[in-house]
Amino acid sequence: MTQSHLPGDPDPIRRRDFLLGIAATGLGAAGGRSVEKGADPDPDVVDLETLRAASRLSGLAFTDEELKAALDDLRREWPRWRTSAGLPNGVAPTLGRVDAPCAREPSSWKPSRELDDDIADEEASGPLHYQPAYVLAHRIRKGEITSLALTRHFLERMKRLDPKLLCVVTLLEERALAQARAADADLAAGRVRSALHGVPWGVKDLFSVPGAPTTWGAAPFEHQVLDETAEVVARLDAAGCVLLAKLSTGALAMGDRWFRGRTRNPWNLEQGSSGSSAGPASATAAGLVGFAIGTETLGSIVSPCTRCGTTGLRPTFGRVSRAGAMALSWSMDKAGPIARSIRDAELVLEIIAGADPKDVDTVARDFASEVAKPLAEIRVGRVDLGGRGRRDAEAYERVLKEIDALGFRTRPVTLPRPDRRMMAILDVEAAAAFDDITRDGRVRELTAQGPGSWPRIFRAARFIPGVEYVQACRMRTALKARMREAMAEIDVLVIPSYAQGILLTTNLTGHPTVVMPRRAGAGRSISFVGRLWGERNLARLAHAWQTSTSYHRARPNL
Repeated sequence: MTQSHLPGDPDPIRRRDFLLGIAATGLGAAGGRSVEKGADPDPDVVDLETLRAASRLSGLAFTDEELKAALDDLRREWPRWRTSAGLPNGVAPTLGRVDAPCAREPSSWKPSRELDDDIADEEASGPLHYQPAYVLAHRIRKGEITSLALTRHFLERMKRLDPKLLCVVTLLEERALAQARAADADLAAGRVRSALHGVPWGVKDLFSVPGAPTTWGAAPFEHQVLDETAEVVARLDAAGCVLLAKLSTGALAMGDRWFRGRTRNPWNLEQGSSGSSAGPASATAAGLVGFAIGTETLGSIVSPCTRCGTTGLRPTFGRVSRAGAMALSWSMDKAGPIARSIRDAELVLEIIAGADPKDVDTVARDFASEVAKPLAEIRVGRVDLGGRGRRDAEAYERVLKEIDALGFRTRPVTLPRPDRRMMAILDVEAAAAFDDITRDGRVRELTAQGPGSWPRIFRAARFIPGVEYVQACRMRTALKARMREAMAEIDVLVIPSYAQGILLTTNLTGHPTVVMPRRAGAGRSISFVGRLWGERNLARLAHAWQTSTSYHRARPNL
């Protein structure tokens, strides 16, 4: 039998003997109090000594204060664990894809005559830095401005405004200028690499770029340099886009606070930008980049886009490679564009979508060959907000009337409600992803240490029973089936961004979502949810509504 050393013990002991010892001394039942066979466990029976013993078994070194905090968190979850999942025996857990990795697919973009068509006058007006990325690309192709001049303009603006916004982690000035010169040279030689050729952009600092720090927003990784080009960055490089900077993320992809401070909302500098794609949303809203790449596990595109008044496109899970990006939850992480319009976001998705053998969850689907339905044939769903506040209900009805004015008749949809026990999926996967810093104590260097912070979550997740994690994955399988049924008769669901648990539901099921401002300015959004792999229909309807309302054209006063 394999022997294990426990911290502080001079002699090796057998793991099974250690477990038997716990049972014999009553540590598993709080200092001798027993649990009647077959009875529900009492949360008060699990005490500090229980967690000390469990920590020793796992080779963990937590302080008593840290264990007390974990105990508080676990006791709050205990009532949920005592409730049966109520699933038939045949429901398997969702544990990720198990088929062989796909071959790498090139970017979906193909040259088209449409590149130079359909530029609305109102989109092409105002300062360059606030114009949509597709308009900037049009100007570059037409010779109205060079990529180099545009890059210098954005770099100057970034240097001037970042002290207010705190959205830039690392400025990549030399790299950007070299890329801009190369983009101009390609154009002079008749080579157009993509619909966004020459446009400057920024990337959330979860993605690796050789020679630059990849900090993940966290003090323990402030000086981390990874010798890898993230797949998303490589695809945008190949598309002739110009990477200006690595943009801030809340520490380890939570919130808008990172090791230098808090990223600000350009509309209200007293307010944080929300997160965790804090820098991408702030920089895009402030006109520091043409577009940005963010990520979402549970709200990290939707939330900052809502706060900053930008447009986000969170693709179907598996549409975009996450290779070279920090992992938080392997089964929930997604990467997608943050832009000033849905047209921009769709063009970015054409570049970054595609299978990648370095990310086993990506799926081989040719995004370029996927065609949206004619606008009039797109079926639109709505929900009943029930007892939601009057102002929220009125705002939602206003959006539905705007959609009706486009010629649609929305139909009612009843959504499944997510069980909060499925949060164990994120908590356990995140704790596994950062087990090393939990074990060696670097997690204590993170700024946030209170309730709901990663350090608390990582420690508490160590004591979540394995059965509960698998049950949560099985609940997820059932949720996916119910969501497919709910979406069966519609192509796009229009819903307030935080109504009826839609944020948790769609992040668990992988459904694509577009988030857009629902009024001029920032702080209020509407979400359009598509069917799995239905980004084309989703973008077509979103574009029709967005251009008819023009809420997205409002700009902060900086």
